[in-house]
Amino acid sequence: MTKILAFVILALMVIQLIKPLGWPGLKRRSDFWKLALLAIAAISFAAVAGHWS
Repeated sequence: MTKILAFVILALMVIQLIKPLGWPGLKRRSDFWKLALLAIAAISFAAVAGHWS
């Protein structure tokens, strides 16, 4: 699950660098770092949830 999540967020980061997504908080190309923070949080949550189940 974490590998798929990492791939999806990495793809969003590349798209953000090429053409901004236009989502709230992601209006400029330089906002791709926010997706990196989201990736760290989501992968950490998925890892913890997988460890507990």
